[in-house]
Amino acid sequence: MPKSPLNVNVYVAPMRPFVGPPPQGPGDDAVWSPMSSTLISGENEALVDTLITNEQVDEFAEWIRSFDKSLTGIYITHGHSDHWIGLARLLEHFPRARGFATAEVVERARFETTTPAIAAYWQASFPGELPTEIVLPEVMGSDELELEGELIRAMSVGQSDTEHSTVLHVPSTRAVIAGDVVYNGVHMMTAETDRAGREAWIASLDVVAELAPEIVVAGHKRVGTSDGPENIAASQQYLRDFSRIVDEEESVEDIVNAMLALHGDRDNPRVLWHGARTAVARRAR
Repeated sequence: MPKSPLNVNVYVAPMRPFVGPPPQGPGDDAVWSPMSSTLISGENEALVDTLITNEQVDEFAEWIRSFDKSLTGIYITHGHSDHWIGLARLLEHFPRARGFATAEVVERARFETTTPAIAAYWQASFPGELPTEIVLPEVMGSDELELEGELIRAMSVGQSDTEHSTVLHVPSTRAVIAGDVVYNGVHMMTAETDRAGREAWIASLDVVAELAPEIVVAGHKRVGTSDGPENIAASQQYLRDFSRIVDEEESVEDIVNAMLALHGDRDNPRVLWHGARTAVARRAR
C-alpha cells in the first residue's frame, strides 16, 4: 500500500477528579476516565472528539497548534457530552473550524443539553469549568469526508456505551477512530446497556474488526497505551465477562469484586461500580 499523506496523532487527557457522590467501596472515587482526541493531518487537519473542561481544551489547543497546520473540521463520534461539550471552547481557539456529526449524534447531543437533569449533572460535576455557551455540532451532509484527497468515512455502528454511536474510518492509514465503541485499559461504561445492549455492542465491535484496522483509537484510553487492534477483542471480552458475572453474582459488591479479579488492571473502577449498581437495579424492575 502506498504511504498515506495523512498522519494520525492521539492526545490523551489523563484521569482527573470531578464532583460526584461519595465512594461506596474501594476504588469508587470521583474521578473521570482518561479521554482521547485524535488529530488526522495532512496539509490541513481534522479532529475527532473534544474534551470537557475549559482548561483541558486550552491545553489541547496548544498541542494542536504545535503541528502548525490549519484545523478544518471537528468530528463528534457520539452524543455523550464529555465528547462534544468542549466544542464551544475549541472553536474560540480555531474559529474557522466546524463541528459536525451524524443526525442521530446531533440529536443525542441536543437531548443532553436540553434535558434539565442531564444538563444539571454536567454543570454540577464540573462547576465553573465548562463553556458558558453550548455549541452543537452540525449535521453532516454525507458520511464521506475528504482530507488531502483521501477518503474518510463516518460509520454508524449502533450501540456502544450509548446508542447511535459512530466510528471514523481512515482507510489510507488503516485506522479506526472508535470513540466509545472501543475502550483501552479503562473500565467500560455499561450503565446504558442491559444484556441485549451489550450483545449489540459486541456486534458493533465486530463491525470495527471487519475493517481490519492496524490502528484503533479508543475514546477512553489509559495514558501511554498503544492503539492496537487487540483492544477490539479485549473490549468484547470485558462485556461478555460483565454479562456473565451479573447473572452469577447477587450484590453490587460481588459483581465489582468478580470483575476486578479479571480486569483489575483497568483505570477508574468508579465506572464499574456505576455499571454494577445499574445492573442490580434493573433486576427490581
